[in-house]
Amino acid sequence: MDEQFNYTTQDTVKKKSKENYLLHIGLFAVTFFTTTLAGADWITGFGGPYELSYLKIGLSYSASILFIIASHEFGHYFAAKFHKVKATLPYFIPFPPLPGFISFGTMGAVIKTKSAVPNKKVMFDIGAAGPIAGFIACLAVLIYGFTNVPGVDYILHIHPNYFDADYGKNALSLEFGDTILFSFLRWLFVSPNSFFPPMTEIYHYPFLCVGWFGLFITSMNMIPIGQLDGGHISYTLFGEKNHYKISVVCFLFLFVSGVFGIVDSMLELGFNIGWSGWFFWAAVLYLVIKLKHPPVMNTEPIDVKRKIIGYISFIIFIISFSPNPIVLSI
Repeated sequence: MDEQFNYTTQDTVKKKSKENYLLHIGLFAVTFFTTTLAGADWITGFGGPYELSYLKIGLSYSASILFIIASHEFGHYFAAKFHKVKATLPYFIPFPPLPGFISFGTMGAVIKTKSAVPNKKVMFDIGAAGPIAGFIACLAVLIYGFTNVPGVDYILHIHPNYFDADYGKNALSLEFGDTILFSFLRWLFVSPNSFFPPMTEIYHYPFLCVGWFGLFITSMNMIPIGQLDGGHISYTLFGEKNHYKISVVCFLFLFVSGVFGIVDSMLELGFNIGWSGWFFWAAVLYLVIKLKHPPVMNTEPIDVKRKIIGYISFIIFIISFSPNPIVLSI
């Protein structure tokens, strides 16, 4: 999820294309369907049959994930509107569950600015509004999830042999990587004497699963590289030269972590160091997003208030980030 800034001077262009509302509504509807399907699959682990009663199971998942994504994108959108920067409504990106792929039912959403961003202050506001709004929505979903964890009967309905000694042996295991915030909320809201699912079973719990995914996509967007949200904030906060240095360091970290993850997986070393997904994300950043941030016309520094918000946004990144977010093992 990211906004695409327009850096060309379009103020003299008088004819503007009209918003294609049917496209936005259509993409949202398809994404609602694919996230509902993905949610039902995650929650039950059964993978069908795809009847109406089965799809109903995924509604809490799809409503939660679309709430987080919409909060993020409309954070960008309303910040752009506030500064009179023309921007599209969000384009939601559906991603149906496919055999052999880990799918959350969506690849997020994007908006695109259609007029030039005049200065760093405006860029900062638009760039930071999305992840902060999305993080607040994510935090709300997580708190609800942690305070409304169903009893043991819930997991036994999905896995009747869950407490058997041989449960999970010689079977593929999917584990979500922990984060500072997820661990803190678990410590804060979960009683030590009550049952709470391990990270290998979190995906059966829609609000915890969506909340974890919300932290994951927030951290991915907040990496201070190029035109990611974190890149916009880094550029306006630290300046062009320092931003590029930070961008290169972060790229190398992702690249090396990705290589370690691939080697660990191929050789079955079991060290769980790095994640292969970071290699592909690094490739996308290098080839598509680019490491260097395009210059802004007006380079006047941002004020102290925005600088404080910028540092807070990077704290959000740190507590949401997991160096090894998805672990597959047998």
